[in-house]
Amino acid sequence: MDKLLDGGMFFEGPRWRDGNWYVSDLYARHVLRVTVDGIAEQFVEVPNQPSGLGWLPDGSLVVVSMKDRRILRRLPDGTTIEHADLSPLSPYFINDMVVDGRGRAYVGTFGFDLFAGGKPEPGEIVRVDLDGSAHVAASGLRFPNGMAVTPDSGTLIVAECFGGRFTAFDIESDGALSGRRQWARLADAPSYESVETIVATDFAPDGCALDADGHIWVADALNGRVCRVAPGGEITDELRPPGELGLYACALGGHDGHTLLVCTAPSFAEHERKAAKEAELYIQRVDVPRAGTP
Repeated sequence: MDKLLDGGMFFEGPRWRDGNWYVSDLYARHVLRVTVDGIAEQFVEVPNQPSGLGWLPDGSLVVVSMKDRRILRRLPDGTTIEHADLSPLSPYFINDMVVDGRGRAYVGTFGFDLFAGGKPEPGEIVRVDLDGSAHVAASGLRFPNGMAVTPDSGTLIVAECFGGRFTAFDIESDGALSGRRQWARLADAPSYESVETIVATDFAPDGCALDADGHIWVADALNGRVCRVAPGGEITDELRPPGELGLYACALGGHDGHTLLVCTAPSFAEHERKAAKEAELYIQRVDVPRAGTP
């Protein structure tokens, strides 16, 4: 892999849009726009910790604000406003997000207080419609994290980070989710008794990206790798960053869609990452281009 950028605290939610990469730096509390040459600029500030990114039909960027459970909207003129308040639906942090072709955002919730060592409970997916109204779209997911929408906006695929699997849903015309099914099994689901037991898994699927063959590149958040997964769960490719870096999210992009970008850091603990700017972005050429969103 080739290094694109260093000096971050903790990168998440990478996306490709209009010739640039966009990435959230959680603990620096801003979203960066990064050129293909690795030149970064602050694009929007998010005081309560940014995560998932997406775009609405008018070109507005929407950003997950994790700690206060809101979706912020950066208008094309640079103004930032509230797009949706998810706090009535989620008492704990919200996480990654994908926006479909109709401008509907699907947002994952933690389900429990992970960082305080709370008892694990399943999370939910919240749908945010274009008017900013929010609705619980699916429940009972083991830490829904990275998500992808197929090119026809007909299927949502969700990485259950502490479930060892991808779960798929049909997206109905009104945005409702139906037809829940397993898309890929990656590992046995760990016991959901404590934080210590949920991390005892061979594969923790995190940020992900769909390619034109219908496979998914996904970060394995607990094992320092990114894997290309076929429907059903076969791993067709595996890449690791230099050294012993953790790898937490990925995206497909570049001018022809054949560049895989990955987010790396030595760990994800806030007190460790805020003490040193050690997060890095790496890129790798791949054979099959991106498809769908993100």
